[in-house]
Amino acid sequence: MPAPLHPPRITDPVVLARFPFLPQGEQWIKELREKNEVDLDSLVNADWLAEARARGTLRMLESIVHDKGIDAYSRVDIHTDYGQMVEGLGYYYAMFVVCASLDELLLKRWVEGEATRADNLLSTTSDAELFDTIARTYLSDLRRHDPSEGESATSPLHSPRSRARDDRSWEIPLTDFVELAPRITGSYWRLTNRPVSAGWVLMNGTAREDSQGRLSRLIKERIRVQLIARCQANISRMDEQVTAMLAEPVGMIVAELQTQRGREVQVTAAEKGDWPPCMLASIAELNIGENVNHAGRRFLANMSRALGLPPEQCAGFFVNAPDYDEKTTNYQVAQIYEAEYTPEKCDTLALNNRCPVASGLIDDSLCRREWLTHPLKYVRVRQRARQRDAQVAVAQDAPDAVLDGAEEAGSDGADGAEAHRMAD
Repeated sequence: MPAPLHPPRITDPVVLARFPFLPQGEQWIKELREKNEVDLDSLVNADWLAEARARGTLRMLESIVHDKGIDAYSRVDIHTDYGQMVEGLGYYYAMFVVCASLDELLLKRWVEGEATRADNLLSTTSDAELFDTIARTYLSDLRRHDPSEGESATSPLHSPRSRARDDRSWEIPLTDFVELAPRITGSYWRLTNRPVSAGWVLMNGTAREDSQGRLSRLIKERIRVQLIARCQANISRMDEQVTAMLAEPVGMIVAELQTQRGREVQVTAAEKGDWPPCMLASIAELNIGENVNHAGRRFLANMSRALGLPPEQCAGFFVNAPDYDEKTTNYQVAQIYEAEYTPEKCDTLALNNRCPVASGLIDDSLCRREWLTHPLKYVRVRQRARQRDAQVAVAQDAPDAVLDGAEEAGSDGADGAEAHRMAD
């Protein structure tokens, strides 16, 4: 990979808050956590970090849904210490929740949104020094192209915006272009259509976008690659307790995506083998015509929504209920899916006689673990265990194989290791 092994130093917290995905941002976020004594438990549960979680959740939804475009700018004042903490920890929270979803499609949509946000910021900034620094973070080198005598720097092919800035085009090494450009569609990105001189590729502007915009689009691809590698490293190091700790935020984001009208995002519903005993017990009782109480029915609908099951499948669970009415059931399920309810915790289910383990009807060793306090934790732990089993099977079949993205993870793997330390 031509990207620099040692990216330029960035110490300005305002820049790091605006671009928290930068490799230089890892140490900054770590220092934020240490300074404010933030571990994973407090990040997920502490009241005083509610705004950081809200910012992270909003950032996730913007990145994953893309329905109203990507908002490149923060709602908080990142020129203040508090605003920098909210933005930095909000990003960190969003990344770990997406990783804990164990949903590859969801992860890739989030990465796409973050990379698009970066593209928007870089293509519009008028800070030449900032653009140069960030570009050198992701490219092995770059330089300005000085027009030769008789060559117009502000040719009709350059957008009007380019003339308000340094209108000289950028050049980058051929190795960077050859690696990143094939990921982008369009005739502009074919090497045969780019001027090349002594190993440098000219990134001249077009009628719609100036050279800075073109280069920002290329950098977006590098950001995408590095973020995916970082997330893969995080996932590979997440143990059962970390996955369980993030289960409720994952359930909330999946449930929220269920309510998005006209969305193109499809979340991957949990497999039936991952469903908790309390959910399976309610379904089994309804199937044989037993009258499940109101608490059990509400829980089943809330759980179905949180797991990404379609409303039609949820309504189908109630077909054999003794008081079943299709119109009423569909209406009630729709109401729950449109609301912002989260499934009940284990203690609440036991209190309402909806926990088969507490009632002694079945025994499940996972449910007996002290930290398993919510059905969503059960689901995420089972998903993680199944994923680990699959990885072990692949490794046994091909012991010399390298996991996808491992070579590119580099120092980003520290994020994953940090998950263990934060969980302690």
